[in-house]
Amino acid sequence: MASSSQTQRSQRASIHEIDGVGSITQEGDGPKILIVKLSSLGDVLHTLPIVWDLRKRLPHAQIDWIVEEAYVPLLKPLETTSTFRGIDRIIPLAFRRWRKSLWSRSTWHEFLAMRQLLQARTYDVILETQGLIKSALVCALAKKSAHAVVAGLGNATEYSGYEPLARFFYTQAVQVPKQCHAVDRARWVMCSAMDWPLIKREAEPPQFYPHDFVKHLPTLSLESLSSAANDPIAKYVLCFHSTARAAKRWANESWIDLGKSLAKEGYRLVLPWGNTSERQVSEFIASHIPGAIVPRAISIEEAYSLIAHATLIVGVDTGLTHVAAILGKPTVEIYCDSPRWKTEGYWSERISNHGDVGHPPEVAEVLAACQRLITQSTI
Repeated sequence: MASSSQTQRSQRASIHEIDGVGSITQEGDGPKILIVKLSSLGDVLHTLPIVWDLRKRLPHAQIDWIVEEAYVPLLKPLETTSTFRGIDRIIPLAFRRWRKSLWSRSTWHEFLAMRQLLQARTYDVILETQGLIKSALVCALAKKSAHAVVAGLGNATEYSGYEPLARFFYTQAVQVPKQCHAVDRARWVMCSAMDWPLIKREAEPPQFYPHDFVKHLPTLSLESLSSAANDPIAKYVLCFHSTARAAKRWANESWIDLGKSLAKEGYRLVLPWGNTSERQVSEFIASHIPGAIVPRAISIEEAYSLIAHATLIVGVDTGLTHVAAILGKPTVEIYCDSPRWKTEGYWSERISNHGDVGHPPEVAEVLAACQRLITQSTI
């Protein structure tokens, strides 16, 4: 694999010849670009801004994205339509499901169908921002033009998964700061691949979905939430207490104390869950908070609607908390065993970040943030 700076410069020059970076005037002039970000929920969300970055500079580029099937709904709002140009093709795969039945005929039939779809287009640029072998293998499967640039992470970042062998599948292994926010990390890889100056967050705050996206999300129909959704006086606060790693959770006692304080101010606490053990925790917390609700199981699409119509969202470092932050909702992010710099919402004054690795925030601090954001949103 090529890795010298001289080879990288020649590859970048080829991209310039293909797309005329920054000066496209006719349809078809843009390069064909593949984004490889397979999972997980928060990681996919934090990669969305590069779609906007690419479209701003290469309006006629062909942009495709390959992703785990469970996270396709995260990309749908950016899918190209007759009036909007975003992601032209969303290519689903199912590594998580396939590995459970690796020798099944149906698994291999689905895999071959995915490969055929992936290879139906010849890519000039492939952006791989996950740094894992499975993602790098997808890059290898993709059909590439003669001088294609395949850019991926050249080093590990703190508190992130990384598999060094993935670098051998790239033509550009991009060095990023060891402490690098997930949004900024994707921009590092993209800008290196396109030979652009690094896009700074201060100059161009990241955009995730169209500005009016939240306004068009329907109210979620939940029997237990009907009074809160239909009565403008009854407001609800979403509490995302669950996360894949137990150490990232905030103490149940803290949730209960916070919930009681918010309930006294007239808010109904809603505690979603994703599996049986999380539901049990939701039910335990709700049993100590007057009027608290444990809803039925909800899909990702339903979660968007539930978040869109909430007065406030409070959550630990987990995917649905990040959904709230990118939707521009008043959001209090709680960090207990993960670094704030890695995923904190920095693009809006409606996001308040608290705690850090080994230093979960006190209830009083979180409550004060909740009250401040609620007050701001009503002004």
